[in-house]
Amino acid sequence: MMSHLPKTFLSIGECMVELSPLRDDDFHMGFAGDTFNSAWYARRLLPADWTVAYGTCVGDDTVSERMRAFIASSGVDVSTIRTVPGTTVGLYMIQLQGGERSFSYWRGQSAARRLADDPNWLDGILDRAGVVLFSGITLAILPPEARTQFCAALVRARAGGKLVVFDPNHRPRLWDGPEDMRAGLMKGASVADIVLPSFDEEAALFGDAGPAATIARYANAGAGLVAVKNGAGPLHVWNRDGFSHAFTPAPAAEVVDTTAAGDSFNAAFLAAHLQGAPLADAVQRGMALSARVVQARGALVETD
Repeated sequence: MMSHLPKTFLSIGECMVELSPLRDDDFHMGFAGDTFNSAWYARRLLPADWTVAYGTCVGDDTVSERMRAFIASSGVDVSTIRTVPGTTVGLYMIQLQGGERSFSYWRGQSAARRLADDPNWLDGILDRAGVVLFSGITLAILPPEARTQFCAALVRARAGGKLVVFDPNHRPRLWDGPEDMRAGLMKGASVADIVLPSFDEEAALFGDAGPAATIARYANAGAGLVAVKNGAGPLHVWNRDGFSHAFTPAPAAEVVDTTAAGDSFNAAFLAAHLQGAPLADAVQRGMALSARVVQARGALVETD
């Protein structure tokens, strides 16, 4: 285990109301979102002496209270959630075709867009953490000035000894075009110790010829560990200590829904890594959980 780190895993971003398909036009209402999904899985994987917390903003309406209650019932610490009066939470609907998902979003009044509005609150929740996970979606929902303030807070946290983890998690519709997206994601990478990108997204946005190009770009931005997820293809991992290897995942028996495939990998990989597992073991645990998650519907899958 990384014994110098406080045993608090803080995931920061936006949790939303999730409408996931059951059959035909029937949908189940739940709560999910990339960084919350990772927190949910991390809580199940980290020992009891670790605190797993979720940092976000919610409104003061009924659905916000239901979300907070759900997060707490999952064993995730909600003391890092700030209420913004007069706002609510976002909503998204998943549609599936052949196991691949597409999303429709309603998030104009989402309180999570106010994540960086209170610097004292943000610095306070970061100060309590040992490990901080955020994503490209965390950045994309913020106005440009707030995005800068958020990244500045992470710089302070990192300078204070926190381990900062970034999943670029591309959502082009949330950005003002490809140039804005490239700049925003590289700003996020520049404040991270660990970057966990997905190769198909990186190739589409940056033109990467292969995972090695993705690793090189994030290493040059300052990351000390990069794991490039690649769906059913080889997953490439590199760190500054000289580790570099490609791992081929065992195929899932049936791909039903790829929602949270990357989020669950992040949680299992980090949970193992934080407890001192060799990188190869951490990767295998991440791939194994991801393979189980894609065989069921929805973002949050009980795998025990």
